[in-house]
Amino acid sequence: MGSSGFKDHFSGVAGHYAASRPDYPDALFDAIAAVVPATARAWEAGCGSGQATHGLAARFAHVHATDPSAEQLARHWAAASPAGGRVTLAVEPAESTVLADGSVGVVAVAQALHWFDRSRFFAECRRVLVPGGVLAAWGYGDFLPPEGMVDAVADYRRQIAPYWPPERVEVDAGYAGYDWPFPALPADAGWLEAEWSLQRFLRYLGSSSASARCLQATGDDPVARHAPALAAAWGDPADLRQVQWPLFLHLRRKPD
Repeated sequence: MGSSGFKDHFSGVAGHYAASRPDYPDALFDAIAAVVPATARAWEAGCGSGQATHGLAARFAHVHATDPSAEQLARHWAAASPAGGRVTLAVEPAESTVLADGSVGVVAVAQALHWFDRSRFFAECRRVLVPGGVLAAWGYGDFLPPEGMVDAVADYRRQIAPYWPPERVEVDAGYAGYDWPFPALPADAGWLEAEWSLQRFLRYLGSSSASARCLQATGDDPVARHAPALAAAWGDPADLRQVQWPLFLHLRRKPD
């Protein structure tokens, strides 16, 4: 899908998304930095509101962060704080960037590759990466319910299940079976973890595209409907509970 076929599932929840997504662990970015020099320039395609840009900007010389959604980029932290010139933002589809041939050492994609026209995006990766450059793509599946919340979470999930876009199954599969453009490097992602209050957890649920599509289609807010049961299972709303997501990482090196 190019700019004319961009499936925009997130502009309508851009504010929720920017405030409610979990942060990626340092170990993830360290794994990328272990195979890419710190002097490299990075292209982050599908950057959204910048959950991954922080980690990339801390490890590489410059990050060109792009997204086809102007609403998402307006929420990006670098729009207000340009990180000393180390981050530039541009409204661009992943399939076509202004970057020059052989101009970046790493292309990074966080929780977005399943939305791309991959054949066109992979062709851009071949074009913009230096010889020996790395494509790093990662994502996370659905969260593990905190202890004691399995039933309450299951009821919520049943209501939103019909509203997940079909690409969601590719995330659940960890991008297995993709026709990758370069040979694989060893990669171990581990887990994404957060310590959240009940309010933060409910905000996260409300930021999902399936919740938003359910509300739009039915007029019934699934988070509001299930909030009492979720709250009862949570306990004291001020208590911090651990939430975990299975994280996967693909590292692919362009041949020299």
